[in-house]
Amino acid sequence: MREVAVGDKLDQYEITKLIARSGMASIFEAKDTASGTAVALKVPHLQFESDVVFFERFQREEEIGQRLDHPNIIKFLKPRHKSRMYVAMELVEGKSLRKLMEEEHPLPTTRALAIAQQICEALEHMHKHGVVHRDLKPENVLITSTGLVKIIDLGIALDKSARRITWFGLSATIGTPDYIAPEQIGGRRGDARTDIYALGTILYEMLTGNLPFSGPNALAVMRAKTDEEPRLPSYFVPGFDPSLEAIVLKAIERNPRDRYQTASEFLHDLRNPSAVPPRDPLAGSGRRRRRGGIPRRLAMPLLVAAILAALASLVWASSRHPPPRRPPATVRER
Repeated sequence: MREVAVGDKLDQYEITKLIARSGMASIFEAKDTASGTAVALKVPHLQFESDVVFFERFQREEEIGQRLDHPNIIKFLKPRHKSRMYVAMELVEGKSLRKLMEEEHPLPTTRALAIAQQICEALEHMHKHGVVHRDLKPENVLITSTGLVKIIDLGIALDKSARRITWFGLSATIGTPDYIAPEQIGGRRGDARTDIYALGTILYEMLTGNLPFSGPNALAVMRAKTDEEPRLPSYFVPGFDPSLEAIVLKAIERNPRDRYQTASEFLHDLRNPSAVPPRDPLAGSGRRRRRGGIPRRLAMPLLVAAILAALASLVWASSRHPPPRRPPATVRER
């Protein structure tokens, strides 16, 4: 067996184009000879064929993806036969939310809310099926030319229905500290409210062009999340709508009990922002001080432990596999 290349035929698929390649997998555009449609194939490199941990993660991502069926979640396909490890998905034409925000920031309120509502609808579907994404960030949100949102990358998603849960290293912790929830920093596996926090952070960034917490490095950002108050959106955008500010700040509350408890609740307010009363700043800050998710005396030891564990995981991974050349994607940029 050799590495898949352009021009090969993999089961019912004819490989037509390399979209992206990383140290772990390649993303190809292919033609489904059964239907004639273009699809995306995620094919891991050969050295991972015998890696048990990687195989379980890859298999879990496919199983979760095939169980979900929603217009705002990338569709996982079911090949008639598989001669090796790979995942077949719909091919999405568009760009990442990250690229969109690089081109225009902040986004117009109407557009930002439309994107957030679609993401929230996708999360509502995931959570009802016992799935928590855990790695929601602008890079994992695709926007088509018609404005349709597609959530991708279920690599570290949590399947609550699974009998055994595997977690590849500390992917959720070392991925992107700007979007992880404070409870993830403390080592918890997360739940639906973890995804709500990530979406709240994305909405904050779309509306202000900034993030609620900043620092010179990942450790400083994570410490700020456990020990400081976020900057109000109105700090960056004078005259920011107070009702919308209340929605954003509730979504990124430090303590999960103080956030929206479900995606449905969050979606209701996103669809009716004018009906949400402005936030009481004194009550909000007082609640944060009384009921912070992680005690201050434990915050630094937990952060240091998480960083050390993450570094150890990275050293282990780098000793086994070559560094990625570019992150994989299932999108053709236009």
